[in-house]
Amino acid sequence: MLPSPTARRIAVVVKGYPRLSETFIAQEILALEQRGLGLEIWSLRHPTEKAVHPMNRQIKGRATYLPEYLYEEPLRVLRGALWSLRRNGFGLAMNAFWADLRRDRTANRIRRLGQAFVMARELPADVGHLHVHYLHTPASVVRYAALLTGRTWTYSAHAKDIWTTPDWEKREKLAEALWGVTCTAQGAEHLQALSPSPERVSLVYHGLDLSRFPAPPESRPVRDGSDPADPVRIVSVGRAVSKKGLGDLLQALAALPPDLHWRFAHVGGGDLLNSLKAQAQATGIADKVAFLGPKTQPDIIALLREADLFVLPSKKAVSGDRDGLPNVLMEAASQKLAIVATDFAGIPEFIRHQADGELVPPGDWEALSNAINLLAREPKRREALGESAFERLRRDFSMEGGIDDLEGRFRRLIDTGARDQVAA
Repeated sequence: MLPSPTARRIAVVVKGYPRLSETFIAQEILALEQRGLGLEIWSLRHPTEKAVHPMNRQIKGRATYLPEYLYEEPLRVLRGALWSLRRNGFGLAMNAFWADLRRDRTANRIRRLGQAFVMARELPADVGHLHVHYLHTPASVVRYAALLTGRTWTYSAHAKDIWTTPDWEKREKLAEALWGVTCTAQGAEHLQALSPSPERVSLVYHGLDLSRFPAPPESRPVRDGSDPADPVRIVSVGRAVSKKGLGDLLQALAALPPDLHWRFAHVGGGDLLNSLKAQAQATGIADKVAFLGPKTQPDIIALLREADLFVLPSKKAVSGDRDGLPNVLMEAASQKLAIVATDFAGIPEFIRHQADGELVPPGDWEALSNAINLLAREPKRREALGESAFERLRRDFSMEGGIDDLEGRFRRLIDTGARDQVAA
C-alpha cells in the first residue's frame, strides 16, 4: 500500500521481537504508546525465547514478522517482488541494493531485499514513517522499503551495529535517513564524523523507567566474605558473548584469596555458556558458580535485590563488537547495588570511578579480581557506591528525558510531515 496523505502511525522495525536482552527497546515502545503515538512492530526474526518480560505483554502495537528466510515463505516474497516491480521507487531501491551487493556479496544482502519487498507491499497505508533499531541489517531492510514506497525513515543506533557495520555502509544510510539517535556519547561522535550532516545525529540515553521497579531495599545483610555460611553474593547479567568479558570475570573470581567466601550467579543465554561452564570447572570454582540462563525482568530484579555486588567487565570483541551503555547497569543501580565494571564504551558516562562504582581497564582480570576482593570485604563502601549510583540514575538517567525527545521528533513527523511523500 502507499502512504496516505494523512498517515498517522509509525512502523518500528527490529531484528527480533520480543527479546529478553532488549528491555530498552520494549521500554521505549511502551512509553511512546502510553503517550498516544500509534506504533506497530515489524520484526526480521521470530522470537527464540519462551519467556517474555511483563512490559512486552503491555505493548498493544501489532507485531508483523517478515520471512526470516526467503525460502520459507516463497509466495509471500514473490507477491512482494511483483508488487515492488511496479513501483516508481523500484529503480532507486535496486540501485542501492546492487551497490551494496557489489561490496558485500553475501546471501544476507539478498535476504534483506526480499524482506523489504514483503514489507513494502504489506505496510498499511496509514503508516507514513519507518523507525528502525540498529543500523546494520534491519536498517538495510528499512532503507530498501523506504525507497520503494517513498516513506521517510529514521534510526536508533546502539552498539554492535555501530562498531561492526562498514563505514561505507554507515555513511550511505546516515545520508538517507532523516535523523538518528544513539545511546552513548562515543557512538554519537563516531556517527557524526561519518554523517554529511552531523547535526542529524543526536545523543539520546535510553534511561530507565523507575516506575517499573520496586524501591531499593532499605538495607542489605552486612556480608564481608568472612563467613562461609553466608558468602558474599556476586551477580552478572548479560548474554554469554565475548564482549561481555565473562571469561575475564571467571578468571578474576578464580584468583580471589581463599579466605574470601563468595558465590556467583550469571543470568543470560548465549553461545559461550558451555565454554564458560567448562572454564569454571577447570579453574575449580564450579561449586561456587551458578549459570541460571535467561530470566524475565522480575526474576532479575529479585536477584539484584538479594545480591551484594554486580559485576560487568565489558570489553571489545575480536569482531569489533562492543557494548553501548548496558541497561542492566542502570537496573542494578535502581536497587542501590554496588557495581564493578570496566572503563569502556558508554559505561563511564554513567558510572563515575570511585563515586558510583569501581571501574577497571577492560580485559584486565587481575585488576578486576582486586576490585572485587576489596569491595567484597567492605560493606559500607558498597552501600555508599550503591547510594550514589541510585541518585545519579534518578537525577540524570531517568527514561523521561529520552522519551520526551523521541516523542517530540515523532510528533513533528506525524503532524507536519518530514517531506512530501513520493507517490510510488
